[in-house]
Amino acid sequence: MAEAVVSAAASTPSLVVPAPLPVRAVLPWAFFVGLLALIALYFVGAEQGATSVFAGTDVHEWVHDGRHLLGFPCH
Repeated sequence: MAEAVVSAAASTPSLVVPAPLPVRAVLPWAFFVGLLALIALYFVGAEQGATSVFAGTDVHEWVHDGRHLLGFPCH
């Protein structure tokens, strides 16, 4: 009976290290996502109040449940 030959290279797992991301590539996306988050927070938290951008109650109705979920009083 022939025994299986196992090479040393096959038994040692190789470690794959991902390339690091440069900050210059991530920074514009981080700024964009942060800006979108601030805009969403404004519409959920402050729109239809003293700083209303749009007239009427349309925005209030669209974000009403989100206001209660995040703890903003609206009525």
